[in-house]
Amino acid sequence: MSVLQKTTVFADGLDHPECVAVHRDGSVWAGGEAGQIYKITADGTKVEQVANTKGFILGIAFSPDSSWLLVCDSGNKCLWRLDTTTFQLTAFAKGGGNHSFNIPNYACFDSKGNVYVSESGAFRQITGKILKFDAHGNGAIWSDGPFNFANGMAIDAKEEYLYVVCSFTPGIERVEIRKDGSAGKREIFATLPESVPDGLAFDNHGNLLTSCYAPNKIYSISPDQNVSVLVDDWEAHTLSNPTNIAFGGSNFDELFVANIGRWHIAKISLGIKGLKLVCHL
Repeated sequence: MSVLQKTTVFADGLDHPECVAVHRDGSVWAGGEAGQIYKITADGTKVEQVANTKGFILGIAFSPDSSWLLVCDSGNKCLWRLDTTTFQLTAFAKGGGNHSFNIPNYACFDSKGNVYVSESGAFRQITGKILKFDAHGNGAIWSDGPFNFANGMAIDAKEEYLYVVCSFTPGIERVEIRKDGSAGKREIFATLPESVPDGLAFDNHGNLLTSCYAPNKIYSISPDQNVSVLVDDWEAHTLSNPTNIAFGGSNFDELFVANIGRWHIAKISLGIKGLKLVCHL
């Protein structure tokens, strides 16, 4: 059976979801293009809108204890903090240091509770940056790049590198995380010609899965940087402009995919476990 045959619609009726994240309780969360934040039951049977920022939700990420969700809102050019129990929204940051957000795109936490946020910059301008914040919203530019539209990110298991999608390179760069937490050397990890990569997630074998807004593919990049196609939906029915991806499921071997080109979250029964994020440990 091909990977595409293992790909199904997990939950429908969302407003062009760009992002997806999995809570430690198994619920799947996503955002909409009109500011909606959705919580989906672990079995996909119930989709509940729990908040609305009136903006445009890009990346979301759970705090290490999963008590709150960091929300990247490009419509309002800011970050929000959403309590995962009360669903109360509070402002987190409009920027860091002397930088005000233009397109806050994606977020990921490290084991110390810091959160990295990609600032895409602007379309067709190489001005992307990475900012780093503490849990209280105090932040600054961590890597000034410039990145060619900084997008999805992932931290490797040893927290040695932050991997960054550069959508219009197109490809993936990585930035060394020094022992003192500062940004070190920066290098190209992989190039993906004739594509627009968007989201990242590591599997448990160190392969970096990369979803592409175009074409409708998910690539797998091995630790030695070999690129292969994991799944290709040329019809764009089940994978339709796939953006963010996240591992979950009872065995943590299912890949959830946001499809900004349609109205659903897809699920791929990979049978390969994902690298657990700090919120899952």
